[in-house]
Amino acid sequence: MFKQILVPVDVDEVDIARPALDKAIEIAKVGGAALRLIHVRPRVPYAMNAYLPSGYYDSNEKASLTILGEIAAKIALPKDRVSFVSPFGRVYEEVLKETAAMRADLIVIGSHRPNWGTYLIGSNAATIVRRAVCSVLVVRSADTPVHSL
Repeated sequence: MFKQILVPVDVDEVDIARPALDKAIEIAKVGGAALRLIHVRPRVPYAMNAYLPSGYYDSNEKASLTILGEIAAKIALPKDRVSFVSPFGRVYEEVLKETAAMRADLIVIGSHRPNWGTYLIGSNAATIVRRAVCSVLVVRSADTPVHSL
């Protein structure tokens, strides 16, 4: 059974992550696993830093952690088995780094239905599946519209 589960959550698209989070909670309850939520904040190009308001990085982190904290508070698991982080970087790189750091044995990730852009440039979920050293469960919502190709 799984003992350490990582769930990537885009705080701007929680609906995409919700089915994955529900599945991860179900698995954690059955196996007594710990659950960690991760929201990866995108890096701002260096040239743009001069245009950011002072304190941008701190307020951005605080906002992300607040939303993750609200999500975590609603999870029906003992609080010592639920944690969350919000690093800066590329989604797949930070998810894989966190997987290694926490020794996760399962990543449960929500995903959009594929569209042309996904086929041309790939998705974070696809990259995580290809590069992860642990099991990965990709969960799609049943009501996610299918894009025609």
